[in-house]
Parts: sequence; C-alpha cells; structure tokens
Amino acid sequence: MTPCSLRFISFLAPNMLSVYAFVAGYVAERLGVTTELTVGASYDEVAERMDVGFLCGLAYVELVRDGLCPMEPIAAPVLGAQRYAGRPIYYSDVIVRHDSPFQSFADLRGRSWSFNEPYSHSGYGIARYHLVRLGETNGYFGAVIEAGWHERSIRLVCAGEVDASAIDSQVLAVALRDRPELAGQLRVLDSLGPSTIQPVVAARHLPASLKDELRAVLLEMGCDPVARARLAHGLVQGFAAVDDSSYDDIRRMRDACADADFLTLR
Repeated sequence: MTPCSLRFISFLAPNMLSVYAFVAGYVAERLGVTTELTVGASYDEVAERMDVGFLCGLAYVELVRDGLCPMEPIAAPVLGAQRYAGRPIYYSDVIVRHDSPFQSFADLRGRSWSFNEPYSHSGYGIARYHLVRLGETNGYFGAVIEAGWHERSIRLVCAGEVDASAIDSQVLAVALRDRPELAGQLRVLDSLGPSTIQPVVAARHLPASLKDELRAVLLEMGCDPVARARLAHGLVQGFAAVDDSSYDDIRRMRDACADADFLTLR
C-alpha cells in the first residue's frame, strides 16, 4: 500500500532549502501524496523518521558503514555549469580572502582552516583525503574550526577570522549569485574533486514501486519547464539516477584516510 504522506528531511546547506522544498512539493503533486520537509538536527533521524532525504555523500557512506542508514540513493542533481559536464558531480572549492597572500594550497601550512561539519564530504572528507595524498597527516593546519554550515565558513574567511575553507561548489556559486559583493571579498585558491554529488535517498521500507515512482518523478523534472526554472535557483538542471555504487569514489577516499589513520582533520 502506497503511503499517503512522505517525510522529507534535508541535512544540506540552508541556501538550498527552497529548492528542496520545491522538490518535496513537486513530488506531492505528481504522486498524489502529502509531503513534509524538515531540517535535520541529528543523523539519528535518518533511521528514525525519514522517508526521503537530502543527504551528503560522506554522511551516507558513513551511516551505511555503521549500519545506521536504512536508505538507498535513487537520484542526484546535475548542476548546470560547464564544469559539471552534465554529470551528477560537484567540487570542493578552497576559498581564501581576496587580498590574502596565499597562492597555492601549500601556502596554507600552519594557517587556520574552517569546515562545516565532519560528515560533509566537500567541507571535511575531501580536504582530509587531499592531505593524505600529499602525505600531510600531522598537524598541517595551525587551527581547525568547526563552523556548522558552509555559509558561516564563507563569512569567517571574508572577515579574516580564518584563513581558508573548503566549500561545496554549488553552495559557493549560489552564495556568489545572491551576494555579488562576495566576489570582491574572496577568491578560489584550489578546487578538489570532482566527486559524486549528494544523493536523494529513499527509505528501504518504502514499497519498491513507490521508490521507482519517486525516481521517475525526479528524473522527469529536468524536462518540465516550470520545474526546471525552479531548480535553476539552486543551479540544478535536472536529476540523474544513482545507486549505492555511485558513491564508491567517496568510499575510496574515506578508506584511504582510515588506512593512513587520519580520520580526524587536525
């Protein structure tokens, strides 16, 4: 029996919430169900009360590994800029103040670094992996600060309170569009990636037929002119089908950090 109500939860950046709200409403209209979107406060909610979620790829990988994610990826956004080449990928853009002396990632040794949260691939996981690849796993940064959200890391860098941070390229592009003054306050020093972009996940307890319908609705959004215009607010041109194996790239990065005994970015 198809549920008459679906609980959506977002664990992603606040500046994308209006896009996720539109997606939840679009699903409601197309499938004839009611939907509710809330902002996740704890990853415990993934197992306890989520039917459909917007979740970071690293969070998904970690929760699956720990047996705490009764979810499966069904689709992921495709971003519209040329650098994404029509694929469900994104980058982590390393930002510094526009007037800073730093010209390369190597210049950040001993400097302060901000990240959003430890289950973020773009803000934490890929920076950790980048240091492993460089052979730098012993106190590369002088200070590491947890900011909570990418947008706060952007503010900290612009204010000169931290020297650098790694920001989800989609989140950064939306911030630069909505706040044009940021272009004169920060610059991209380096780009890490690409990586498979954050999935839309569906609870395994949902009927298989409903998960197929959910995936089909998401994949069709890019062909609907009204939906595509709303998705474009988040620089999304549509969705592509993904599954668990799509996140093997993030698993490999996480495992490389574990092999190097460098799961904590310090």
